[in-house]
Amino acid sequence: MFVVAQAGGRVAGLAQFGVVFGVRLQVRSAGSAPPDAVNPAVVETLREVGVDVSAETPRVLTVDAVRESDVVITMGCGDACPYFPGKRYLDRRLDDPAGRDVAAVRPLRDRIGHLVRELRGELGVGAAAS
Repeated sequence: MFVVAQAGGRVAGLAQFGVVFGVRLQVRSAGSAPPDAVNPAVVETLREVGVDVSAETPRVLTVDAVRESDVVITMGCGDACPYFPGKRYLDRRLDDPAGRDVAAVRPLRDRIGHLVRELRGELGVGAAAS
């Protein structure tokens, strides 16, 4: 599960990158204070790499979603993220794309792609069969 304060950019990208990289994971994403829609610059930059998040709606973080996750990756949600002893938590610092144009969001998109590949290696999850 990927968690941030707002889920209109970073987690939308993270959740969808599983498709691009063929990761065999169930990916959840949510925010403690999500906006009504995914950031338009994020939608455009992901479209450039073949990922369509235009119909996605940012989700509210729930205790049940965290409880059901094996790994929780936080990105600046602080105390808003529920904590369960024994659950694996990773904190990744990623810039917020809010208020940025497409050119400024591209490096963040690429950083997210790197993060997903790195996480796949850490979890020992290979690419999904085609």
